[in-house]
Amino acid sequence: MKRRALVGFAAVMLLASPSSAQERDGNPNQPPEHTEPFPNLSTGKNRAEAMRSFELAPHMQRGVPAKEMLEQNRRLSAALDALAPQRPGVVDAFVLTIALDSDPVFAREAREAGRVLSRRYDGAGRTLTLAGPDGTRDDLPQGSIRSLLLSLAHIGEIMDPSEDVLVLYTTSHGAKLGLVNHYGDTVYGIFSPVRLRQVLEEVGITRRLLIISACYSGVFVPELASPDTAILTAASSQRSSFGCEAENDWTFYGDALINNALRKPQPLKAAASEATRQIAVWETERRLLASLPQTSVGGNVSSWLGELESRMPQVATAPVGRPAIGDGRTTSPDPRRAGRR
Repeated sequence: MKRRALVGFAAVMLLASPSSAQERDGNPNQPPEHTEPFPNLSTGKNRAEAMRSFELAPHMQRGVPAKEMLEQNRRLSAALDALAPQRPGVVDAFVLTIALDSDPVFAREAREAGRVLSRRYDGAGRTLTLAGPDGTRDDLPQGSIRSLLLSLAHIGEIMDPSEDVLVLYTTSHGAKLGLVNHYGDTVYGIFSPVRLRQVLEEVGITRRLLIISACYSGVFVPELASPDTAILTAASSQRSSFGCEAENDWTFYGDALINNALRKPQPLKAAASEATRQIAVWETERRLLASLPQTSVGGNVSSWLGELESRMPQVATAPVGRPAIGDGRTTSPDPRRAGRR
């Protein structure tokens, strides 16, 4: 593949769909819209080199004001410093939720996912959410490849890898290359399965519950699977997932899994099965190609997951926000109208 062809390749592969139009209308809490084409991030001269480049998780910033960069650094440092240390002799969950795209549906989903997962897994004081403005608030560190890497490194330092667990929830657009990091027209990147595996190994996080909500997110399963890893993904490696329109409160997967199934005092596998069945119903009703969510649970996971789930609240909480399918915007059989991600 020639270099000039890689620009088109990147644009097609990295963006599952354009975002819905968003008007700021003077609202400082409204995130910027995507208006320009996604740039070519690869430095390869051919397809093989391009793939190796994408595996390294390229990311770039352009035109970000210096004061905004400083503010984001301060927010992230303060949030990391506020995380409580692990408790010796206790299986502690460190919960990290992140929205990697500025479409506000992802910020809303990441915020509530942090609350749901923190409550379920006793993560009070050990929960961090990285998300941009959601239309009503802009009070968190933004989600980016950089903020994700720094957060994982910090958590790796303060947890005890022999007993503690990382609970990671990511929500964004996706590609067959990995997760898409896209903030307005200023931040771009791809976070590959290979890079996530390398980072977790580097920082010594071996016990992990990874929930990845994006199109094609099944690509993470083969690379991240291990005896001490549970992985849940919104789609197979070859399928889109749905519901990511900017104005939504939830994607299909986030609504079914986080906003409903994981609010209930049931085991992880049962929650994943419930969410998969619900999504299949929604997709069938709307004549969408099945996303085929994936679940992979390693053989050693029960040893620590059982401890975490023994402490989860025994009373379910009520779903919040507008249901992913509740307002008729996702009734078209055209995947682009259904919020293809």
